[in-house]
Amino acid sequence: MTTHNSQYSAETTHPDKQESSPVPTAAGTTASNVSTTGNATTPDASIALNADATPVADVPPRLFGSFVEHLGRCVYGGIYEPSHPTADENGFRQDVLDLVKELGVTCVRYPGGNFVSNYNWEDGIGPRENRPMRRDLAWHCTETNEMGIDDFYRWSQKAGTEIMLAVNMGTRGLKAALDELEYVNGAPGTAWADQRVANGIEEPMDIKMWCIGNEMDGPWQVGHMSPEEYAGAVDKVAHAMKLAESGLELVACGSSGAYMPTFGTWEKTVLTKAYENLDFVSCHAYYFDRGHKTRAAASMQDFLASSEDMTKFIATVSDAADQAREANNGTKDIALSFDEWGVWYSDKWNEQEDQWKAEAAQGLHHEPWPKSPHLLEDIYTAADAVVEGSLMITLLKHCDRVRSASRAQLVNVIAPIMAEEHGPAWRQTTFYPFAEAALHARGQAYAPAISSPTIHTEAYGDVPAIDAVVTWDEQARTGLLLAVNRDANTPHTLTIDLSGLPGLPGLGTLALGKAQLLHEDDPYRTNTAEAPEAVTPQPLDIAMNATGTCTATLPAISWISVEFHG
Repeated sequence: MTTHNSQYSAETTHPDKQESSPVPTAAGTTASNVSTTGNATTPDASIALNADATPVADVPPRLFGSFVEHLGRCVYGGIYEPSHPTADENGFRQDVLDLVKELGVTCVRYPGGNFVSNYNWEDGIGPRENRPMRRDLAWHCTETNEMGIDDFYRWSQKAGTEIMLAVNMGTRGLKAALDELEYVNGAPGTAWADQRVANGIEEPMDIKMWCIGNEMDGPWQVGHMSPEEYAGAVDKVAHAMKLAESGLELVACGSSGAYMPTFGTWEKTVLTKAYENLDFVSCHAYYFDRGHKTRAAASMQDFLASSEDMTKFIATVSDAADQAREANNGTKDIALSFDEWGVWYSDKWNEQEDQWKAEAAQGLHHEPWPKSPHLLEDIYTAADAVVEGSLMITLLKHCDRVRSASRAQLVNVIAPIMAEEHGPAWRQTTFYPFAEAALHARGQAYAPAISSPTIHTEAYGDVPAIDAVVTWDEQARTGLLLAVNRDANTPHTLTIDLSGLPGLPGLGTLALGKAQLLHEDDPYRTNTAEAPEAVTPQPLDIAMNATGTCTATLPAISWISVEFHG
């Protein structure tokens, strides 16, 4: 997680305004110059799955992952609060666990993030009373180590999630990574594995996916490196870890963001050097409405089109990975792990950090650093939820390369779940689009043919107002349509044609399941502890005929989901 400005679009040259139709866009999409005068009763857009449509790929379960970092109140006061009325024998908040299960999270990246680059994993094992307190250089806090890998493993067992474990490549490296691997996955009979057993976990944790460091290109990162330095380091660590356990899936650090000066070349350098022992490269991208303080209309329109940036990001990293494969005469594709994504109002954090740096520069300071302070606790709007729904559509439409993703983060810290100390937990607006995809996107993902009016953005030029994805589980005969209206001003009515679904002729008919709409006339409306359901999806007025066709109206700044079955 970068502590700097993280939006790609503002750092790049704006594309030329498109004057003609159609406008080339993402695969399977065209944009038309149909007038958007506000009459949404007549269809002006369409989504169709043609009979010859081929799937993008199977929907990978890890696409619905999340991220827990020792940052602010994500861990302490989030997933762990022993004094909370709902806390269990391990100190885990049951109300938060219930919401995590409802969210549908499949895999959780832990313990960082920037935090991991100054972290000794051994500090978080064994009896809590024996664990040392440490300074966390990433977030200027005191780490109590009440939670560590032992505890997080127990939490993940209760939450039903896989763990994606990150290792420290900042202050440590090869030896510490191998020791940690032996501790968590080793069979009893060796020193570290026996230590795990002595700490109460007899069975190996079977953690398969490992991040080899975090954002090592970033100057804010403890121990940050040049591309060449990190390429050599990750090559050695990945090689040694696979000597110990060949079935591991290893993730190399990609660029901290597309705004980094080495974006693209970093990935090519690292993946070319360490290609043989790597399986994934990480992608990190955060977005926010840059005009949120003044509610500038142009900034809102750019923000709603953030998925244009994510699409370009995926293409750039995929191309670098393919070049690395070719340089090695390889046959495997390096997959993308989009293990930090979401809406983060990083300008707020940057202001806090600048203030801290200014104060710290005034001589030496000896006051204790705070424990689990309130940091990065963004309260999300209805528009933020629509953007995250749009980003999820983009991830699904590129799941042939994006085989894992972690929405950052899970609780309190830029999170879909908020939790008050000794108080309630509730769903933020962003909870709903993620949960719908995580719980119902199954089988194969399809990028449907889309005809859409265009909207003009300052960051990306003219782009389609409508975006959508379809998933279809032919065996279970269940499907999901997710669509978004990225137009800040105008509703659009679209015709939907799903008659080209594979196996549909043999099914006979399609039936509509749950259909819902997320939209607020005030796009800045939020959920709070006092009004936790101010923004929730509402039933969508839609009727599907037997052949899978229907019409739906999407208000300006809206997201819909349509569940259907055969």
